[in-house]
Amino acid sequence: MTQRLGISFHEIGLLVTALTHRSYAAEHGVESNERLEFLGDSVLDLLVAEELYRQHPEMEEGMLSINKAALVNEKALEQVALRWDVGALAIMSHGEESAGGRKRRAMLADTVEAIIGAYYLDAGLDACRYFVLREIPVTTADTHGEAWHDYKTELQEFCQSRYHETPHYKPIREEGPSHERTFVVATIFQGKNLGSGSGKSKKEAEQAAAKVALGKLSEEK
Repeated sequence: MTQRLGISFHEIGLLVTALTHRSYAAEHGVESNERLEFLGDSVLDLLVAEELYRQHPEMEEGMLSINKAALVNEKALEQVALRWDVGALAIMSHGEESAGGRKRRAMLADTVEAIIGAYYLDAGLDACRYFVLREIPVTTADTHGEAWHDYKTELQEFCQSRYHETPHYKPIREEGPSHERTFVVATIFQGKNLGSGSGKSKKEAEQAAAKVALGKLSEEK
């Protein structure tokens, strides 16, 4: 795996954890990659945002957000995972594998983020920056395509411009078996629940919740 990634780990256990799906972790009493995914998501956002900021001094905040969202969404990270052959290397339960878990977009994208989080802990921010920008070239997005449908970005811009505040997302519950999990997330703004959304991944659920919230706030104009 490290040869395919073109990097090395001082603590190989971090990479093993990054590849460990929650289905396997639950069966064997080991740590899953979910905490590393959380960390990697933040590191990835930071590094891509930083590079967009440096490359495009003329670009306003709204367009920076749109381009960042297009570069780090699940579809984009799925392509990275396919290059790395993450599906074959992921450590998961037999049940999850039998249910097609190795091909699930959410699993692939989450594992990429977990690997980034693991490498950040192992090698530090500078090495991680070089690795991420080599693997995910920061280019401007096709703003007539999928990026325009990023409801989280649209909601953030709406709230910031109108109320000078931004929303956050609160996990409500998870439903279904591990191989067919559904996440439910609520959009919280100014202490109020503006509606919830569900999806096969946390990111998909957040997008659905943001769409509901955007509709409600738009009606209040």
